[in-house]
Amino acid sequence: MLMIHRCLPQGDGLATVLIKRAPVVALDWDLRQRSRFTASDEQGRELGVVLPRGQVVRGGDVLLAEDGSLLRVVAAPQPVLIVTLAEGAPAFDLLRAAYHLGNRHVPLELQPGHLKLEPDSVLAELLLRMGLRVEETLAGFEPEGGAYAGAAAGGHGHGHSHEHADDHDHSHGHGGHSHPHD
Repeated sequence: MLMIHRCLPQGDGLATVLIKRAPVVALDWDLRQRSRFTASDEQGRELGVVLPRGQVVRGGDVLLAEDGSLLRVVAAPQPVLIVTLAEGAPAFDLLRAAYHLGNRHVPLELQPGHLKLEPDSVLAELLLRMGLRVEETLAGFEPEGGAYAGAAAGGHGHGHSHEHADDHDHSHGHGGHSHPHD
């Protein structure tokens, strides 16, 4: 079994050509939320994935195996509900639906023109009563990580490989956000 202990968010730091050449491992949302799981890649190799607790793997991430090989993660098709506006309905109706689903802490993928969520008959009925169209299909699922999620729940944080002195300013290259360093 090929063991994996590291995930590079969106292939951070790797050349695009290396990512494109990497074998693919297709994982559904349920599996990508776990820190320990087994899977198989497109070459049929069995993978044992052991990541830091709380780390979420996203489509486009790259797994680094102990032998140095790379694996490109894709969101495997899984049953999902696609929520769209009924013909002639105002766009606000979709925004209102996102609010109500978020208020219920439903994992939700936001796309221009539609929402995507895991199948749930009660929520489907609620959305239909709101006048929206709901269709079940198979598709990859990449729900939002949330405003406070950080790296552990799907935001793509990043580590540092440089040392910090106790007295230096921490305003370098972090796109306007900060995070503690040990």
